[in-house]
Amino acid sequence: MPGGPASRIIGHLVLGEVTTAVRPSSVLCLPMGAMEQHGPHLPLNTDCVIAEALTRRIVERWGDEQDLWQLPTVPVGLSREHAWAPGTLSLTVSGMTAYLRDLGCEIVRALPARNLLIVNGHGGNRGILEALTRELSADFGLNIATLHLGAMMSPDTRADMPEIHAGRDETSAMLVLAPELVRREAIATLKAPPGGEVTQALVLDPIASYPWSSNDPRLAASGIMGDARTASAAHGEIIVARVIEGAGAVIQRLKDNAVRASG
Repeated sequence: MPGGPASRIIGHLVLGEVTTAVRPSSVLCLPMGAMEQHGPHLPLNTDCVIAEALTRRIVERWGDEQDLWQLPTVPVGLSREHAWAPGTLSLTVSGMTAYLRDLGCEIVRALPARNLLIVNGHGGNRGILEALTRELSADFGLNIATLHLGAMMSPDTRADMPEIHAGRDETSAMLVLAPELVRREAIATLKAPPGGEVTQALVLDPIASYPWSSNDPRLAASGIMGDARTASAAHGEIIVARVIEGAGAVIQRLKDNAVRASG
């Protein structure tokens, strides 16, 4: 990072550096993931890996220009839709609310920065974040934006086979960000996914919501909602580039919001 700090990871700072390196106008980037099944070919911590790796790349791309700093990753989220699978961990709604409120309070106490970009790697976190960030803003004075990686990685929700979980897009991103964790041999054994009509009705309907589960055979095959058989590193590079460049506009809007709020 020419002209900038040697590292923009908050945890790499030592005593005395925080108040000189981090400013009120700095943007803190908080990766949020989950610990849940991702089929037989991706690890349980896929959402953490993607959120942390993309946050790191976003900070590398925009860090000096926009004064970004990376916070430690939140490793567990709301994953009850995958609770049928061994290894899945999920907070309760009340537990996650308490955790994020405590974290917001600590950020304000411990760090000078008041701009917070949440880089959310798990779609199941979206609903609570939309509600909670309003509280964090009003109660702690944080200027917040949330970057929902799933929506950036898989923008075409009207496709015949929507990419929801562990399918082509997420697997392709992992082939770029952490290829050593992808069980490529398992991809070759995957079955064709079910059609997308029920997914559109139960998962993506904008006028109704349902407590769906990824072990519903109408929605998923082997816990996968999408077609991981078509994943590739080339497709993953396109996704990663789209997310990194798209993050720039979100960061700028976040900073513009802070200026308007203080004006």
